[in-house]
Amino acid sequence: MDTVLILDFGSQYTKLIAKAVREQGVYAEIVPPEISPEEIQRRAPKGLILSGGPASVYAPDAPHIDKRIYELKIPILGICYGMQLMAHDLGGQVLRGERREYGPSTLQIIQRDTLLEGLSEHEEVWMSHGDEIRALPTDFVCLAKTANIAHAAMKSRDGLLYGIQFHPEVAHTPKGTAILKNFLFKVCRIHERWHPADHVQEIIERLKEELAGARHVLIGVSGGVDSSTAAVLVHRAIGDRLIPVFIDTGLLRLGEAERTTTVFERLGLHLRVVDARARFFSQLRGVTDPEEKRQRIGAEFIRVFEEEAQRLAREVGGIDVLVQGTIYSDVIESAGARGADKIKSHHNVGGLPERLRFKIVEPLRNFFKDEVRQIGLRLGIPEEIVCEQPFPGPGLAVRIVGEVTPERVNVLQRVDAIVREEIYRAGLARAIWQYFAVLLPVRSVAVLGDGRAYGHVVAVRAVDSRDGMTADWFPIPYDILERISSRITNEIEGVTRVVYDITSKPPATIEWE
Repeated sequence: MDTVLILDFGSQYTKLIAKAVREQGVYAEIVPPEISPEEIQRRAPKGLILSGGPASVYAPDAPHIDKRIYELKIPILGICYGMQLMAHDLGGQVLRGERREYGPSTLQIIQRDTLLEGLSEHEEVWMSHGDEIRALPTDFVCLAKTANIAHAAMKSRDGLLYGIQFHPEVAHTPKGTAILKNFLFKVCRIHERWHPADHVQEIIERLKEELAGARHVLIGVSGGVDSSTAAVLVHRAIGDRLIPVFIDTGLLRLGEAERTTTVFERLGLHLRVVDARARFFSQLRGVTDPEEKRQRIGAEFIRVFEEEAQRLAREVGGIDVLVQGTIYSDVIESAGARGADKIKSHHNVGGLPERLRFKIVEPLRNFFKDEVRQIGLRLGIPEEIVCEQPFPGPGLAVRIVGEVTPERVNVLQRVDAIVREEIYRAGLARAIWQYFAVLLPVRSVAVLGDGRAYGHVVAVRAVDSRDGMTADWFPIPYDILERISSRITNEIEGVTRVVYDITSKPPATIEWE
């Protein structure tokens, strides 16, 4: 399998590089910069990419690579910090820039080359750097510049080493995909395409071998695509030795537990549903701080799961393995290193007590979300789960600003159902990256008939994004917004006002809490 290795220097965009490469049908894997030349040769990649990063290459503690890597005769593309590191390592000069560049910039191509094939003389690109290359290494030539920097793209005369100061992996560089395709297919000469769904049987066979000696295997199912796909894969491998458990926190969307149970029954899996609603509402009583909500939900989820795991172990005679729906994004965030957040306990059942002594198996840890969707569809999982909207691990608790109570959850569940139903009816379900409703901690005066009322205010949020790093608010047509508002205020008693959130990210986050 033709592979590209991405050496990660801590950029917030490293994950996007891997996704962008994989979207072209090329398998990419993120590795630490400490990787040895010998290990690279063992893996035999078709190309290397050096990511961006927050450090300065001349700083004492800056991350570096073994310089012998440049001598492997493997094509290398340095992006931002990666370009500066290449220049620094090979004899060029990198200094603090007189003018920093953060955001959009105009690239001027001064020498045509394979990497920049198909680009116009001037192209918009996304910059994020404070340092700049003042002098190129010997045997390198400049390919492009901007108004602020003389060397915005470079290549070695032998055509194996390239550097670009801007970020081709982000949506704000319109021709970024074209640049990456040029590197992959014209510089690296990759021919073999990689499609995740083609590897389903291979994953199942590997699971059969890995789980051959396990008495029983446990998985916590959320109803989302990751855990559902992991559960079906393992069930295809070991059958009813898999025990899928669904914990009803009371913070789910309307009818979520019933829907998930029905879908799993159709797929041949018997889902064990644990009704823990009262426990979670007890933990959330009087809590308004968003982070405290998350912590309490995560801690209670672990307690409930632990108790259920111990009960099931006694019932079936032993559980040896815990399957998790960890995906590659989670792996990058938890292992990544430089400043990345750890996986939250409510996403994958992390933080379980040592006494449970489960072996952890993660069949999807090498796949991104879109790739998991492809696998899920190949397995026959219904689109209603595979293509479901992203949903936060703590559930509706993060979409209720203020205290979370059964009454407020009930209101938001019904509001959320109307929003999703109307978006689906309008044919916008696939066009909008994410859409949902938020219950606000304020009341608003309304006129109902001949009287006045004082009711809840809800906000509708819809965003368009490629990767979640940035997002623009989505312009839902006025007639659809009018229908959503009318239905909510007429059908949901106690809701008297609907507002529409038109804030992009940044400055706002996608979720409200």
